[in-house]
Amino acid sequence: MFDRLEAVVARYEGISQMLTQPEILGDPKKLAELSKEQSDLEDTVNTYRQYKEVVRQLQDAKEMLREHLDEEMMEMVKGEIEELSGEKEKLEGELRRLLLPKDPNDAKNVIVEIRGAAGGEEASLFAANLFRLYTRYAERKRWKIEVIDANYTDLGGIKEIVFSITGKGAYSRLKFENGAHRVQRVPETESGGRIHTSTATVAVLPEAEEVEVEIQEKDIRVDIFCSSGPGGQSVNTTQSAVRITHLPTGIVVSCQDEKSQHKNKEKAMKVLRARLYEKYREEADAEYAKTRKQAVGTGDRSERIRTYNFPQNRVTDHRIGLTLHRLDQVMDGDLDEIIDALTLHYQTAELQKVE
Repeated sequence: MFDRLEAVVARYEGISQMLTQPEILGDPKKLAELSKEQSDLEDTVNTYRQYKEVVRQLQDAKEMLREHLDEEMMEMVKGEIEELSGEKEKLEGELRRLLLPKDPNDAKNVIVEIRGAAGGEEASLFAANLFRLYTRYAERKRWKIEVIDANYTDLGGIKEIVFSITGKGAYSRLKFENGAHRVQRVPETESGGRIHTSTATVAVLPEAEEVEVEIQEKDIRVDIFCSSGPGGQSVNTTQSAVRITHLPTGIVVSCQDEKSQHKNKEKAMKVLRARLYEKYREEADAEYAKTRKQAVGTGDRSERIRTYNFPQNRVTDHRIGLTLHRLDQVMDGDLDEIIDALTLHYQTAELQKVE
């Protein structure tokens, strides 16, 4: 581990030197690449420097024990050694975590797709609740949300919605939301007061840059149509909505959120790139993640990553067995405790593989 850490420090210091060179300063692309790499290494370098300082202090304290100390000073030094030993162990764990292979998509923006699944109208209403949850979470993080396409029901539910979230580390925080989300509650449409179980599916895709996924004009078919609202009624007499079909893969993307045909096409292309990037990534490395279809499942009630029980104000993440009795706060966007626990769980699993 320490050989790797020394190599990281050497690379970090080497980049610092390169960033002072005129030829680098005059090359915006190279300057941006090196600056980003240095920023990515910074936490590891600072933590390692802190670790080495703690080790130095610990050695000094142990040396003091060899001297002729009075009893009071001896106890003080032993206390310091105990404290420094704990700090050393903590920093070693942090350094192991920092040396784990980074998900190259963690810093990316995301495309999120939510669909009502099992449960009819109640599933659509829950999909709308999930959209609000992620909207509130994004607001807490000061991220930007932009709706790309949506299909609403007459009762205010969402059959399906596609939207982008732009913000630092969006994918790293939301990638664990992939899957079927189950709700247990008395639906607004239920007059008898019985608790129903429904599901909605969530797919989180890293947004791909144009340079990562090249789409040829000959490979797409673009159809223009009128936007529609709840119940399928036409809400726009001008043909501004856009549907793009990627002919080689059969992937179809629609966007009707903007009044401008050009803007709708731009948004639809963004979603298409994200879906193609995910498809190509999975094909290139089947072990990287489950496929998108596997990630969200069929939406069946028995397939779920998380359950939202409204009568008991309880939310349970089944992957890690975490249960919180504050569903009202979670539905208002307070997701960090769940996401932090999931991140720690999967990082711990990766550490065990390394060790």
